[in-house]
This record gives sequence, C-alpha cells and structure tokens, in this order.
Amino acid sequence: MDRIDAMKVFVTAIDEGSLAGAARRLKRSPTAVSRALNLLEAHVGVELLHRTTRSLKLSEAGQRYAAACRRVLVDLEEADMLAGGERAAPRGTVTISSPPILGEEMLRPILDDFLNLYPAVSARLLLLDRFVNLVDEGVDIALRIGLLADSSLISTRIGGDIRRVVVASPRYLASHPRIDEPADLAKHQIVAFTNFGLDSWTFTPAEGSLIPRTVQFTPRYIVNSVRAAVDSAVAGTGLTRLYSYHVARHVHDGQLKIVLADAEHPPMPVHLLAPQGRMSVPKVRAFADFALPRLRTEFARMAMEAGTLD
Repeated sequence: MDRIDAMKVFVTAIDEGSLAGAARRLKRSPTAVSRALNLLEAHVGVELLHRTTRSLKLSEAGQRYAAACRRVLVDLEEADMLAGGERAAPRGTVTISSPPILGEEMLRPILDDFLNLYPAVSARLLLLDRFVNLVDEGVDIALRIGLLADSSLISTRIGGDIRRVVVASPRYLASHPRIDEPADLAKHQIVAFTNFGLDSWTFTPAEGSLIPRTVQFTPRYIVNSVRAAVDSAVAGTGLTRLYSYHVARHVHDGQLKIVLADAEHPPMPVHLLAPQGRMSVPKVRAFADFALPRLRTEFARMAMEAGTLD
C-alpha cells in the first residue's frame, strides 16, 4: 500500500463528503477509492470513517487521524515546493477560509481574478462562521476578524478595523422611542442574530464606571443569517446588531442608521493568517501578495462609503 496516496484519498473523501465525490476529484473509480480507504483502516487498525451510500462521518479516531494526515501532506507539499526553488511557478490547490459575507462579497471576486492570472492554481474557498484550526483542517490562508490567540500563525494585518454596530431603519427609528443609551433598547423590538446574542447585548461601561453595560431583551425575531437580519432591519422590523461591514452599504445608502456609536466595543482588527511555513509555498505566497493590496483597498472603500463607519 502507498500510505501517502491512501492519506490523500482519505482527506479528499472527507473534503468532498462522499466516496463518489472523492472519486470524481481524484479521477478514479469509486471502487479504487473504497479499496484505498479499506487498506488504510486495516493499516491503522481502527475504523476511520462511518460510511453510508450517501455520506461519510469521521469516527473519533478518524478525527485525530485526519488532522495528522493533513499535517503530513502539507509538510510533503512544502518540501516539494521548496525543492523546486523559490521561483517555482504557483500551482496546485490553495485552500482559503473566511467568514461567509466577507468571503462572498469581498474575497470571492479577488479569488476569481487571481485564478484567471494563475491557470495552474485551483482553489477551495471555505465560508465558515466558526473558528477554524488552519493546520488541522488543511487551510493554507485565512481571513480572520478579531484578536489573535494563536501566536504560531503568520499574520498580516489588513486594516479596516471592524466594529459591532446596532442599526435600524430610519422609518423604524422615527416611529419608536429615542435611543440615547443602551438601557433604552429595552423599549424596542430586537432582531437577534444568533452569533451576537439571543437575549442580551453588552456595551462599554458608562462614564466613570468600569462595569460593562448589559441589556437584557426578549427578541421579536431570531435569525441565524446575516442577510436575514439586515433585510429585516431595513424592512423596519426592529434593531439588530452586526459587524460594520455587514451594513456599510446600507448605511451609505440611507437604508439603515447606526445608534449607540458612543457605547460600542473597541474595533477589532482584520488579519490574513497562514500556518508556519505556508508563505514559502509559491501558490500561497502568490495569493497573499495578490490579495493583500486589494483587500486593503476594499476595506478602505467600505469605510468611506459610510462615513459613520470610519
């Protein structure tokens, strides 16, 4: 058994979500893919995947083994690329992760242009609204909002710091009580986005205090989609809390207004991240060099579109 090849089959099957998907991507028959996985499981002595005709699910041992396989395959790819010299042409698949809206509206067009420029490169864009372990999940480069806890990652700050803002439509604000401080939200209808708190929001301490202000509420509407929260706020259903980039265009167009700007938490930085060593791989280095100036321009444009987001 070629164990490295079997690891590639295993990881591809996980990424594609099925044996048929792995077979299509690897240009092999489903039987060959299944045989490679069976041999790998026989070699390690445990079941790695729970398989049905339609789906795959990692076993507990499979989760640990998948993370190890990704690290091994990344290290091998880096070795191959480095052996080819620093000036080797970018090639292969680059895997990128991003929060969904940033990825769809900002990163995806940049990636399209990058792929047109580098025909030997393909890409996987993972739009995930959760923390991503870049090494364990085989991600080459990630766009991330917030303070960085993992110092082992190579980070490049993009700029365009992101705020958490409370917004509502002018029509809603005109027909409901005035909002001067966080406590006033108790008198209002709330469209709660699941990632930002279902029954309370916190704000910075009042002047002269060190205790953050927390406002409890019973939401009128709960959504797990940014677009749904934005659309409901624009429609006048109530106030919602989102990241500033989610609503920049709507604020600029006058469809939404920001309230309680003086009580917002400090803005959060935006970084492009990569695991140690990945920036030396030509495809990753090329994408970072291509994307960084464009991302900085896009974040600057977003802030300029809505002066209240500067």
